[in-house]
Amino acid sequence: TFMVEMNEVSYILANATTKSLLILDEVGRGTSTFDGLSIAWAVSEYIVQKIQARTLFATHYHELMELVEKEPQAMLNLSMAVQEKGSEVIFLRKVVAGGIDRSYGLHVAKLAGLPRVVLNRAEEKLHELEEIALSSNIKLKNRKAQAQTIVSKASSQVELQETKLYAAISQLNLDQLRPLEALELLYKLKAEIVE
Repeated sequence: TFMVEMNEVSYILANATTKSLLILDEVGRGTSTFDGLSIAWAVSEYIVQKIQARTLFATHYHELMELVEKEPQAMLNLSMAVQEKGSEVIFLRKVVAGGIDRSYGLHVAKLAGLPRVVLNRAEEKLHELEEIALSSNIKLKNRKAQAQTIVSKASSQVELQETKLYAAISQLNLDQLRPLEALELLYKLKAEIVE
């Protein structure tokens, strides 16, 4: 089914013009999250930058909302209005400006009548997956901070060495320096820098 979807998207991208009206629904949903998001992102950019057709692009990828910041004159985020009262969600059947940063899949599943035991297990699994994602995100941020510290220390050391080198060279009287002395000085400076 994903191949069928990609064939259709390929046909649209190859044949659409500025006079076309494109309606795309959930591009990239039939594959892994990152694959799908990447495809949806690239397709959106291509339509805006190359084809410039009027397009309705329905997606569950919240990350695509960032595209509007990059192309504010060419794109607009719209979403379905939702009202939350505690744990209850009411779908207002109204389109409003702006995007949303969360999904309501479990609420829709409940409205569709999935058995309570299935919904309970889905909620448990959702919390587990969110914890794993949060933990991974924290670990990634810690690694980035550690890398930044290492880079910062290395940069400080380089700056210190450059300062020492500049000071040593600026004190030289080049008119009185013999070639052999200059060579010995270069070896000495190199040894200090390599340490």
